[in-house]
Amino acid sequence: MISRLVSSRGFARIKGMIANMFRQVSRLFHATCLAIGLLTVCSTQLMAQELNWANKMLERQNIDFGTVARGADTVYRLKIRNIYKEDVQLLGTRTSCGCSKAKLSTNLLKSGEEGYVEIAMDTYKFMREKTSNVFVTFSIANIGTVEVQIPLRVYIRTDVVLTPGAINFGGFDVGAGKESTVNVAYAGRPDWTITGINSSNPLVTATVVETSRSGGAVNYQLIAKVSPDAPVGDFGGIISLTTNDVGTPAVPVPFNGRVEAEFVITPSLLTLGNLVPGTTKALQVVIRSKKPFAIEKIECETVDGAFQVKLPTTTAPVHVLPMTLKVPDLAGPLNETFTISLPGRPNVIQFKATGTIISAPAAPATNPAASIPAPAGVPATTSGL
Repeated sequence: MISRLVSSRGFARIKGMIANMFRQVSRLFHATCLAIGLLTVCSTQLMAQELNWANKMLERQNIDFGTVARGADTVYRLKIRNIYKEDVQLLGTRTSCGCSKAKLSTNLLKSGEEGYVEIAMDTYKFMREKTSNVFVTFSIANIGTVEVQIPLRVYIRTDVVLTPGAINFGGFDVGAGKESTVNVAYAGRPDWTITGINSSNPLVTATVVETSRSGGAVNYQLIAKVSPDAPVGDFGGIISLTTNDVGTPAVPVPFNGRVEAEFVITPSLLTLGNLVPGTTKALQVVIRSKKPFAIEKIECETVDGAFQVKLPTTTAPVHVLPMTLKVPDLAGPLNETFTISLPGRPNVIQFKATGTIISAPAAPATNPAASIPAPAGVPATTSGL
């Protein structure tokens, strides 16, 4: 009786151990299946990202404008570079929300070329946090067409308003400098104050003047200046206003402008191509300015006598310079820099020319004997060489 009881208890114990083992195996099996499933999903996503050749052309994959004032010009030019040998077509853009818009700078990028998609958020009609997506469609012949999604985010404050939405200096002459203003209006705390100013460009400085304060309404005028030392070209950046608002202490104010050269030369680089020694090539350069000017002399750096230029004798805002190049008997690259001096001015204007002088084709060899007519009745002979 006791032995039978022991046997029954031992059997029950063994049965429980087996059941527990099956439960552990089952859990391990499910965990393994789940892990394999997750790995498969991740691998598929990674493969999809790897196969999306268009994403690799973008400077960045998403844009976060951060926290901005209402009415602020919130614009970003997302750079696109063709890293492939084939031409890339940019077929168009669309957005998922009326709070954003996008436009392309070009519809075709050749190998190595760069363009951009200009993306802007509407901070006048919309407030607080807004998210959106920009979609750009790319295509390469014999590869296919793909649409890229670019997520966007911005938080638009309701208590700070900029008028206008940015400091726009516009275009101005080099060396002149420029000043522009923006009004900053705040509604909220009666003690709200601008405590500091920081510019992302050292050539652009700013000051603020408090124009009014009544209850919780505070108004400032932001006065920004571009240094006369600013170089020729487009520029832009952010002036950050620091405030005593602990929650959102900074108010970003965008700025942009363009420093224009006093003189514009067309073309700025004369591309001459392949040149044959001894030949003559006619060229022309046009120089423009907003004000009438005279040209005193034009000098070359290297190839003496190869270029001949007819100097104008008048004072005018536009000068057309006829030029003649007599290609020297010297095979190889031809690189020349021209320096234009203006009367009474220390600054000079420069432009360049580049080309390649190729060896003149050799004259076909002749057989002296073949050029002598044979006597009458005697057949002409030819050389075996």
